[in-house]
Amino acid sequence: MGQNNYSSLHGFILLGFSDHPKLEVVLSGVVTIFYLITLMGNIAIILASLLDSHLHTPMYFFLRNLSFLDLCFTTSIVPQMLVNLWGHDKTISYVGCVIQLYVYMWLGSIECLLLAVMSYDRFTAICKPLHYLVIMNPHLCLKMIIMVWAISLANSVVLCTLTLNLHRCGNNLLDHFLCELPAMVKIACVDTTAVEMSVFALGIVIVLTPLLLILISYGYIAQAVLRMKSIAGQRKAINTCGSHLTVVFIFYGTIIYMYLQPGNSASKDQGKFLTLFYTIITPSLNPLIYTLRNKDMKDALKKLIRVDYESTKTKN
Repeated sequence: MGQNNYSSLHGFILLGFSDHPKLEVVLSGVVTIFYLITLMGNIAIILASLLDSHLHTPMYFFLRNLSFLDLCFTTSIVPQMLVNLWGHDKTISYVGCVIQLYVYMWLGSIECLLLAVMSYDRFTAICKPLHYLVIMNPHLCLKMIIMVWAISLANSVVLCTLTLNLHRCGNNLLDHFLCELPAMVKIACVDTTAVEMSVFALGIVIVLTPLLLILISYGYIAQAVLRMKSIAGQRKAINTCGSHLTVVFIFYGTIIYMYLQPGNSASKDQGKFLTLFYTIITPSLNPLIYTLRNKDMKDALKKLIRVDYESTKTKN
């Protein structure tokens, strides 16, 4: 217990990319740029979908939640990461590391489940269009979001608590740029089989089950789109579903590739770059993906820019 208290008193050292000082300088600039893009893009989507009454539908309700989630996800990581990249001090307090561990796992789990909920919304809209607003009523949408956040919180509490209870024998060097669960498990000095089995079991529930539901939903959606007689209807369905599918493939593709890699087949930095991609790059791409092929969202953003420009002009 005393050995574990060492990290409680002294915190952890995040090694990150400290063995590549020049790379740290480049990465700090890249992370800052993408973080600003993430902030501007996701805030714009939230404001545009709230201010435009045409976008007060279940699809945009879930999209607002995704944008809010991306804002929280990146903000829980980027400030500490920039401090780590900019300065010589690579330490993070024990409390700060614990908070980041729980929040990171919580928000990551939410994204997995939320993408599945969004695919069910698209399935209902395209396969049952006449009953869409009845099925996806505001009460059900809110209930689904609450369930997603609650299940993900329970998953985070279980896995992170099990991980933090592992004896570390004074080890406080984390070979990562954030307090991530695999990195914490790696510094344990005891048998971690029970924790790894728990991660695997809950990983099936949180990652693979939602992905399976997404694929099944899009199987039915593809059949419904092929049966459509209207070319315009097909195009609209493909545009709205295409955006969501692109986000799904980027997010799940990165996670599956990273966690299905054999232990010694990848370089020690590859996992860090992949984590960097799905925690920093992906949230900045989501607003772009959802607006490029979505006429309603583009119109709402133009209206938002116009209102902002006119209000600025009035003040001057």
